[in-house]
Amino acid sequence: MAATGSEKQGAKAYYVSTPIYYVNDAPHLGHAYTTVAGDVLTRWHRQRGEKVWYLTGTDEHGQKIMRTAEANDVSPQAWCDKLVEEAWKPLWEHLDIANDDFIRTTEKRHTDRVQEFVQDLYDKDQIYKGGYEGPYCVGCEEYKLPGDLIEAEDGTPLCPIHKKPVEILKEENYFFKLSEYGPKLLEFYAANPGFIQPESARNEVVNFVEQGLQDLSISRSTFDWGVPVPWDTKHVIYVWVDALLNYATAVGYGANQEKFDATFPADVHLIGKDILRFHSVIWPAMLMAQGLPLPGKVVANGWLMVGGEKMSKSNLTGIKPQDLTSHFGVDAYRWYFLRAIAYGSDGSFSWEDFAARYTSELANDYGNLASRVAAMVGKYFGGALPEATAAGDAEQAVQDGLARAVATADEKIGEELDFQGGILAVFDFVKQVNGYITEQEPWKVAKDDSPEGKARLAAILYTAAESLRGVAVLLNAVMPETSQKLWESLGAEASLGALRDQPVQDAGRWGQLPAGATVTKGAVLFPRLEEKPA
Repeated sequence: MAATGSEKQGAKAYYVSTPIYYVNDAPHLGHAYTTVAGDVLTRWHRQRGEKVWYLTGTDEHGQKIMRTAEANDVSPQAWCDKLVEEAWKPLWEHLDIANDDFIRTTEKRHTDRVQEFVQDLYDKDQIYKGGYEGPYCVGCEEYKLPGDLIEAEDGTPLCPIHKKPVEILKEENYFFKLSEYGPKLLEFYAANPGFIQPESARNEVVNFVEQGLQDLSISRSTFDWGVPVPWDTKHVIYVWVDALLNYATAVGYGANQEKFDATFPADVHLIGKDILRFHSVIWPAMLMAQGLPLPGKVVANGWLMVGGEKMSKSNLTGIKPQDLTSHFGVDAYRWYFLRAIAYGSDGSFSWEDFAARYTSELANDYGNLASRVAAMVGKYFGGALPEATAAGDAEQAVQDGLARAVATADEKIGEELDFQGGILAVFDFVKQVNGYITEQEPWKVAKDDSPEGKARLAAILYTAAESLRGVAVLLNAVMPETSQKLWESLGAEASLGALRDQPVQDAGRWGQLPAGATVTKGAVLFPRLEEKPA
């Protein structure tokens, strides 16, 4: 995606990352939820005129990947290549994700730097050799504490996330001295209360660290699908140490210092709450050990639930995003999950809720408004936007409403990552404009052929069209294809330039759409839904 011309080239990039996703299977709604959120956030900051870097990618090492590949009778590398090229990258393109980079942990640019990072820790006496025996969940790729486990009816210890039996592993490992970093982490959390969000996640992490940290096993020696430990190639680096380092290696760590300095650390790590401890305890401790700066914030989204269960392939609740986009469209898909679920909270998905919100808010409120305004400008003014010379208190109220929507949405989305709050602010304004048109009744005003009547009609329709101009800018990050269609139908592309170059914080400045702009009634923005497919 092209950057805006007003980017601050010398400033540090606003750097946002998603988790890098395991490629043991194709992506589902939960993966797409986080990735779309990151895309909306970074598009928003781009449209502020900021320099932005958006990273996503895939986690391709570890026992889980190895076993999945073996079950499919292919090599781990062949399995990863197939999934990445046939499932993951095509989905992000389909969902209009404007990421700046896509990193794979099997790439040499990553693996070489991982070895250097770990070697450096070893040379600093931060890593030692030992042994470990304990419960391990291959699905999480994590040793579990006994207190973390739940029990099946027969008493078998289970992973609380995957609801599957853990394996008791005993092997020789190398350990990172994580236990030394507990006090430093607690001091950092206290000095930076917004580092972990939401607050419930922060409280969980603080309580966990206050109980005392154990040293972290950073190698595995019972299988070989991973990055070799450089000083002892009988071991491979623990997949989570490997994976977390993608946030540094992707932006030039150890290879391109200029890029690294201009990008690192991440301003926002978007993650699922099930990987919270890795990102808020292990990752900052690793960075502290190397004297590197820590991220701005770690934001844990909730789980998408289906039938009361976390959406996942292992629970057989993994729904493909394409199942929904083929029915509702890509833009509606991008809008729905961020509008329907407060980011950071668990949320339940249902087809019926999606259909109801689509019809009510997108088709009836937003899409119908755009169609009505274009039709009336075409009918009463031949498609040329009239000049507003008879504006009054009603029009001023709409202007004020747009200014409020811009300020609220910019704060909610751009600063607080409250996507739902920002989207609702825009749609509250859409409702206000609909109410304004209902009250002003331009179809009745049009019957008054006097100069005063014509001026009044012009003021009403200009106000409505200019309002839509602001809405197109505000929703561009959320629904880029739809916003572009609206932008062009308002004649804004020809008169104001590219939509992506319109500063979002300036969207409330009234009167930008010039009189005489050619307004056309294009295709319906949100077509009527057919019946749910069988």
